[in-house]
Amino acid sequence: MFAGKSQELLRRVDRARRAGRSVAVIGHQLDDRAGPQRLSTHTGESLPARMLSAPRELLDLLGEEQPDLLALDEAQFFGPGLVPVLEQLLEAGIDVHVAGLCVTYDAGPFTPLPELMASAEEVVKLTAVCALCGADAVFHERLVAGADDALEATPGQVGGAETYRAVCRRHHRGRSAATS
Repeated sequence: MFAGKSQELLRRVDRARRAGRSVAVIGHQLDDRAGPQRLSTHTGESLPARMLSAPRELLDLLGEEQPDLLALDEAQFFGPGLVPVLEQLLEAGIDVHVAGLCVTYDAGPFTPLPELMASAEEVVKLTAVCALCGADAVFHERLVAGADDALEATPGQVGGAETYRAVCRRHHRGRSAATS
């Protein structure tokens, strides 16, 4: 979170459109922060998008149209069924760009991103800035309202700086002093 993943995806969408390519912008229905049918970044940028809830909907959505580029945000919420669907789209000649979290709040792999990363032609892993020390942050924690303490996130919970903070390895909860 807060690493600029959605922002980078929107930059790639803009670049593709400037090149005259047709683009389908897809987000997950859980992310309604910018309102219905909009994809947004933490910095306030947004684009119209089709918000879906299941991987198979991608095939239905793209049944008749063949975009040059499919831009998919919040891929972690689509679950493991996303992998074979994206493989189908790639085999059909569609360029697929995916943004999402590869690590859960408790530092575990956030399926399906690790699987997608393993078979991707290109992987760009962005990092945030630790809210506590300014170091590169690859972890995120859910905050208790009005407190500095973090608690476990509910799977599929979407939020911004009011709900989550980025933290480095040293400041991630549950890490022993030996690993910090």
